[in-house]
Amino acid sequence: MSRKFILALDQGTTSSRAIVFDRRGRSRGAAQQEFAQHFPTPGQVEHDPRDIWETTRRTALGAVAEANLTSRDLAAVGITNQRETTLLWDRRTGEPLAPAIVWQDRRTASLCARLKREGLEPLFRERTGLLLDPYFSGTKLRWLLDRIPGARKRANRGELAFGTVDTWLLWQLTGGRVHATDVSNASRTLLLNLRTGTWDDDLLHALRIPREVLPEVRSNSEIYGEITTVPGLAGVPVAGIAGDQQAALFGQGCFRPGLAKNTYGTGCFLLLHTGEKPVVSRHNLLTTVAWRLGPDAPLEYALEGSVFIGGAVVQWLRDGLGLIERSSDVEALAARAADSGGVFLVPAFSGLGAPHWDAAARGAIVGLTRGTTAAHLARAAIESIAFQSADLLDAMQADCGHKLRELRVDGGATVNNALMQFQSDLLRVPVLRPRTTETTALGAAFLAGLAVGFWRDRHELSALGGLERTFRPHAPRAAMRKLQAQWRRAVERSRAWA
Repeated sequence: MSRKFILALDQGTTSSRAIVFDRRGRSRGAAQQEFAQHFPTPGQVEHDPRDIWETTRRTALGAVAEANLTSRDLAAVGITNQRETTLLWDRRTGEPLAPAIVWQDRRTASLCARLKREGLEPLFRERTGLLLDPYFSGTKLRWLLDRIPGARKRANRGELAFGTVDTWLLWQLTGGRVHATDVSNASRTLLLNLRTGTWDDDLLHALRIPREVLPEVRSNSEIYGEITTVPGLAGVPVAGIAGDQQAALFGQGCFRPGLAKNTYGTGCFLLLHTGEKPVVSRHNLLTTVAWRLGPDAPLEYALEGSVFIGGAVVQWLRDGLGLIERSSDVEALAARAADSGGVFLVPAFSGLGAPHWDAAARGAIVGLTRGTTAAHLARAAIESIAFQSADLLDAMQADCGHKLRELRVDGGATVNNALMQFQSDLLRVPVLRPRTTETTALGAAFLAGLAVGFWRDRHELSALGGLERTFRPHAPRAAMRKLQAQWRRAVERSRAWA
């Protein structure tokens, strides 16, 4: 194959990035750009859809330029994206009807509560593997159709298009020729039947969503269409799409049941591959589609737990409190204190995710004394990320019935050695950090490459990558158990606050 590279577009919650990978899975060029976050009222989080597209376009061209390549060098493009974020636009003009409602947004909490009172949660739980929570896209779309004048009528007439971020980017890249999503993103909408991989009429009826507004559901690894709107990428096929957490699971090589990874980004997302049969959680975790590797391939599934505020707590220290100038400064600040000084920070800024699912929880700092310093707060913030992830793993191990032997990690926050060591101490298992920490983008590249024959199969992909460092537990077990008990007391004080 004369085209020797894959371009991955990784559209995240706070930034867009693009990475060029070679045949050995190594990064050859990258670009990243942050974009504005909008908070109209407490509990609401929005993005400008134009910012999502424009930063994606710019970083795509930037990564290709840094690698000193042209479109003729690219075999395919893969897309991975912040999931559940919801967009609605005009099919004819391509113009958004409203800001994108971000996955963190809680504006549909009252709608979810009403649907629960009507006894509908068992239906959604059984069909989708999800809970009725504002986190997911379906209630966000319902909110838009209810609130935008004339939107529901226009949607019924087929004039409007709904999409998660993958669908929006695919539409933009193909000049509106392709309105599609992949099965992993679709499984996060509250609208997809988990077992058939298709939109479910009963769920559409329950949420009053017209089928005419929905994208086509396709597999994660196939050619969706060619890029037409970016001259520097014209003619390159888009051949892989996956939600960010499924892409990271794939990029980490968790191809077999029983393998798990945790991504430390804006939020934290722990996924366990469970095979070709969905496992229903007994501990408030989510059952989700992992991937489908081609139109005729079987669906594969995962258990998932989500922490809403992971690395974003460090951004809050930077932007909200001004304790640090750069997010990377947090490790040095935290190192000034031997421990958190009895301080626990519960970053429930937009409620608590799994296993608590408390939309009314709010952030709390407990254990403050006159001797508390900025270093103690920084350490408590770092430790909150690990505590929340440990809560997820405890629930996941109870569901799958056996103890995990290791945890594979990725995402920007994994560069923080103190966080990774504390995580290993809490979990009592090795924490494996790969050489390529941006495995979300790598997973998107793998999916695209498989579709066009750039790589042969999963066996070949397993030989790529490698470990950069393994963190092993060394703190006393009794001390860590005591900290976890104190953490759980702090979580209880944050619950049902709003």
